[in-house]
Amino acid sequence: MSEAQTLFEVLRQSVKPEVVDAFERLVREAPDQKLCRVNALAFAASEGLDEEETIAGFLHASRLGLFELSWNVLCPGCGGVLDANTSLKTVQNEEYTCALCAAGYEPTLDEMVEVTFTVSPRVRHIEAHNPHELPPTEYFRQIYWGSGVDLPDEGYEEKVDEFMIETLELPPGDKAVISLQLPAEFVIIFEPVTHAAQFLNVSGEPTRERRNLSLVFDRSHRHAETLNLQPGPLRIQVENHAEVRTLPSVCIANDALHGLLGQRRPFLTAKRLLSNQTFRDIYRTDTLDVDQRLKITSLTFLFTDLRGSTELYERVGDLAAFDLVKTHFSVLNEIVAAEAGAVVKTIGDAVMATFPTPDRAIAAAMRMRDAMRELNEERGSDDLLLKIGIHEGPCIAVNLNERQDYFGQTVNIASRVQHLATAREIFATGSVLEDPRASSLLSDRGLSPLSHNVTLRGITSEISIFAIP
Repeated sequence: MSEAQTLFEVLRQSVKPEVVDAFERLVREAPDQKLCRVNALAFAASEGLDEEETIAGFLHASRLGLFELSWNVLCPGCGGVLDANTSLKTVQNEEYTCALCAAGYEPTLDEMVEVTFTVSPRVRHIEAHNPHELPPTEYFRQIYWGSGVDLPDEGYEEKVDEFMIETLELPPGDKAVISLQLPAEFVIIFEPVTHAAQFLNVSGEPTRERRNLSLVFDRSHRHAETLNLQPGPLRIQVENHAEVRTLPSVCIANDALHGLLGQRRPFLTAKRLLSNQTFRDIYRTDTLDVDQRLKITSLTFLFTDLRGSTELYERVGDLAAFDLVKTHFSVLNEIVAAEAGAVVKTIGDAVMATFPTPDRAIAAAMRMRDAMRELNEERGSDDLLLKIGIHEGPCIAVNLNERQDYFGQTVNIASRVQHLATAREIFATGSVLEDPRASSLLSDRGLSPLSHNVTLRGITSEISIFAIP
């Protein structure tokens, strides 16, 4: 039995068989480019698999060494990969600049950091394991563009030819000359390895005069300023000062380019992965550096607590109460994971959980309430009375007390909203109910939350709280 077969057999112990079968077909049959930076959500859709089970499968497979996990910082404009990292710990820059879009961005974990999976060379060697040997068009497809750009499987090169005038492979230390006729278009000289770009605004009367332009590619030059030129001959001298091969490319910023890059699809974001229970269970503290602070523009927090837990211990005894509370934790953990969330921590009898979107948190809260009701009916008592608070907003992902945690006012508000709830109540803030998916979920179930304004300790202005019946 080969090493890959052995690993797949081990994987079957923790991952659904249909997911493992799909992985095996992918590794065995797919062309090389399909095994580089796999988009887990697109793969699940193409195979008819559950997204959460597929993500969990890729995480377990990566831990075994079948795939290599990558955290890629993306340009939100063109979808290009500005930085690829084997760990989120190395996403340290306060700003990332896209030379192609001539814009700088502060990295957030919502839509600017994707998580992809590339087959390990110990399982199958693919061309992308040696990226600096890829042809230019394949380098753009497999290395430069992120997995959210939905590039076509067929006709890709023909579409690239519609906007690409020239491409050149330039070894380290080499010089070369690109001679071409400039069309009356907006032209971009782009180098995807060093992320350098030179914009040429070509307009006016054509000229026969041969112009000269010199460009040096290294890790620092970006050539951001736009040059105004007339249509006609241009001689571009390029020089590679980088330690690897570069790929100077001349393209036209036309409808073909914008059309290709405009085809987008969902991808696995860092935010979603950090709120995934399987990820937290497998990777634990191996996520963020202790001094690292990464922003998330929107995350949903759910806090729960048991009402009267102190009286419960006194009423039924320590051992019985402990077993009951342990059962309650087990049920809540299962529900959180099933709704694409993750338990961040437990505090006494309370739970703090995160969800990528408000609707999943509301769905989880209602399932929790129903589950506690069923447990109480089985026991013939009302010992488990759950109070739940939900809030959505920006936060910062941190490493706190050797645990990947969250910090910010959103967390504080969510906790205080939970404290307002009494037995069996679900309280959610206005930001939660304003989410279209959350409001649709409630309306589909015929639920009309009741609102009232409250003042929370430490919050200057009143906020709207909704009680979900």
